[in-house]
Amino acid sequence: MDPKTVLAHVDHTLLKPEATREEIAKLCREAVESGCASVCVQPCHVAFCKELLQGTVPVCTVIGFPLGASTTETKVFEAKNAVACGADEIDMVINIGMLKEKRFDDVEAEIRKVKHAIGGHTLKVIIEACLLADGEKAAMCRIVADAGADYIKTSTGFSTGGANAHDVALLVRESQGRIKVKAAGGIKTYADMEAFLALGADRLGSSSAVRIVREQKL
Repeated sequence: MDPKTVLAHVDHTLLKPEATREEIAKLCREAVESGCASVCVQPCHVAFCKELLQGTVPVCTVIGFPLGASTTETKVFEAKNAVACGADEIDMVINIGMLKEKRFDDVEAEIRKVKHAIGGHTLKVIIEACLLADGEKAAMCRIVADAGADYIKTSTGFSTGGANAHDVALLVRESQGRIKVKAAGGIKTYADMEAFLALGADRLGSSSAVRIVREQKL
């Protein structure tokens, strides 16, 4: 797979809490130069990115991040506010404890409310797969699709593990084409990116993909 094709699937990401505007501006420049799918930033940087990018690259942000333990009402407000500030795509974290309690209807209702709040904008649902059993991951594929979201996403990158081949393959299989899959967290090599795309992931979330591709081309 050629580097240009790989980068077209990458959400170029900078979510560390100490990120400065200078670093965010650099992220935006790199995303434009590399032809990335989006930039993914914390909500406080959305308006700044929107102004810098001027529609050249979509702006993605995170909601209920990284724990997913905000109230549904808070997530809905965050999502609405992010869209008002210029976000094109929303990556929300599920309430993981709610899923563990098998409150599947409540998990679905929360996702549905966030999707309703953002209208036609893209919604990716982060399930933090490293904390889930395979049966819970499979259940989330159905729930995310039934709730009307666009993607199921493996990880925040802030928990005990990130994307791996087993989880990406499982999510692609269980989604049955109803939703797309985003692999994120811990992507360290060009081989990782190629492997996840080959398994059927449509997006990759990474803070280092642009650097990895540049090094690959040297």
